Amino acid sequence: MGIAINSLCVECLLNKHLQTARSLGDEETALAFIKAVMQIFLDAEPEDSSSRIGARINKLYMKFYGLPEDRFQAEKDESNRFVMARLDKLRSRVQQSADPVLTALQYAILGNYIDFSALGKNVSFDTLDRMLESPEQFTFDGNAYDSFCQDLESAKTLLYLTDNAGEIGFDWLLAEALTRRYPDLKITFCVRGFPAHNDATRRDYQFMGIPFPVMDNGSDIGATDLKYVNQQTRDAIQNSDLVIAKGMGNTETLYGCGYHIYYAFLVKCKRLQQVFDKPHMTPMFVKEQK
Repeated sequence: MGIAINSLCVECLLNKHLQTARSLGDEETALAFIKAVMQIFLDAEPEDSSSRIGARINKLYMKFYGLPEDRFQAEKDESNRFVMARLDKLRSRVQQSADPVLTALQYAILGNYIDFSALGKNVSFDTLDRMLESPEQFTFDGNAYDSFCQDLESAKTLLYLTDNAGEIGFDWLLAEALTRRYPDLKITFCVRGFPAHNDATRRDYQFMGIPFPVMDNGSDIGATDLKYVNQQTRDAIQNSDLVIAKGMGNTETLYGCGYHIYYAFLVKCKRLQQVFDKPHMTPMFVKEQK
């Protein structure tokens, strides 16, 4: 179950974290830091995902550089403010579109662009603004969307596994569109239990003022890892009629689990390019195959 690391992940993570370490201090500290990162890879289990590895590396930033656990807080706050300032305009577009659920889903997937862990300094809010002007360009597998709509006809509960701060505002638009079309559908959001890269926690959820029920997964991994999340989250995944899993991290840890999950994300790393045979930044809406 899940998508384990391979040599592509090792190459990517070593390069990314070495560049960051060099920007934070002297060469001696950077060398000690990257040796510790390499030891994490040497100690990794065969089934470990890059999300598990990332949580372990995050602790090294606290140890070697004294960085706070929530070292992406500034980026998260900026992302939340950016999306909040645009929500009313986007909500109006969704409601006026020919298929509000489809349009909201397109916005939700393009919102996965707000990923400072995967894209780093390449995240540009100017670029995102341009993307928001034409969500219809974000096309994906229509068969998966048709199946999703069919499943929604009989579904009573939906668990929404969120990903990044800011991005959760687009998830809110999708949840609204779903409940307008399916008024009997009960939606619950799930956020990270502790800071994990720029992923959304209860703090971000409360800032947005999202009115749907929320739980946290009790974990500091940037994903929904069934081995490490709390029992409430495991039960909710197992018992919900439908699950939406946003982002690459949730895909890495859940893909192949057999639960009734739809994965919504942008392909932002070589490992998922390899798994799904898609180019970089391809919008994806994928149904779990039981």
